[in-house]
Amino acid sequence: MIRPGKTMPGGDARFGVTICAVHMTSRPTLLWIAVAILGWGILGSAQNAPNSPALELLHVQGNISMLAGAGGNIAVQVGKDGILLVDSGSAPMTDKVVETLRTVSKGQVSYIINTNERSDHAGGNANFARLGRPLAIARAAQARVFIVGFSSILDRLSDPNSKPSLPDQGWPNDTYSGPQKNLSFNGDAIQIFHQGATTDGDSIVLFRRADVIATGDIFDPTEYPIIDLKSGGSLQGVLEGLNRLRVLAVPADHMENGTMIIPGHGRVSDVADLDIYHQMVTIVRDRLQDMIKRGMTLEQVKAAKPTRDYDPVYGHNTGSWTTDMFIEAAYRSLSANGARSSN
Repeated sequence: MIRPGKTMPGGDARFGVTICAVHMTSRPTLLWIAVAILGWGILGSAQNAPNSPALELLHVQGNISMLAGAGGNIAVQVGKDGILLVDSGSAPMTDKVVETLRTVSKGQVSYIINTNERSDHAGGNANFARLGRPLAIARAAQARVFIVGFSSILDRLSDPNSKPSLPDQGWPNDTYSGPQKNLSFNGDAIQIFHQGATTDGDSIVLFRRADVIATGDIFDPTEYPIIDLKSGGSLQGVLEGLNRLRVLAVPADHMENGTMIIPGHGRVSDVADLDIYHQMVTIVRDRLQDMIKRGMTLEQVKAAKPTRDYDPVYGHNTGSWTTDMFIEAAYRSLSANGARSSN
């Protein structure tokens, strides 16, 4: 029977019904009722669905959360000093990012640390610069947010011969050119490590007290690593970055938990997830190096499908970074490294 006013476990309170014990002879009726309720729920969800993707703010550890759905993952640190972001997502999603941040803090976004300059990671920089108030102790004139990035990012974006995809308000105004930059914010020591990998300007961000690492696209368990050859990226650089992450991250029991990792895309990870990805990249690198040593051309390598067993997990036939694009970039990267080492 159906009793109004309550819901069954897993039911929907909007419909104010519960399904109780039914005699065996009533099962067909129950089935139609369940289908009808499910249909109403789907219809209601479709009618109320937002026009743009929903964002999800997930607590990771300490005062660090991960904001997913705005392009690349955004690491969010909240505290008495304000808000610090690792990456800012894509420009069209800034309003939703701000709306989500307001659920955990009314403070100003004071720092954005860019792990690279791609639009899904740095596209929101300029919007945050326009939204914020001028900072009290600004090392850059009228800075409303400190945008931290490796110096080569600013060099490329400000080159008059290039075509920057970011407005100049979104360029880094707090650059570093050495191997490391340190910050103290919201009671935590934050270490930013330069690591040439997908480009020559990638950064890894370690929150020491919270024991959380934001990796940018150096570690992206949703796809094969991006290798931007024009911007100095290389497959060997990605592997060196993954090796560095394995040194920085300290696992707990059975290689799980301990240091938590916010990847460029995908779910929150730990050292076990990192090891699986590192193993995949190492094996693919070794296969490609062997094919190159045997004198195989790029077309022959593609035909041999050196990533075939990993394609169901990391491969894409469409989109901005396909399996074919990865193989070609990796092949050219390793061929160039081999040519340099032989000279």
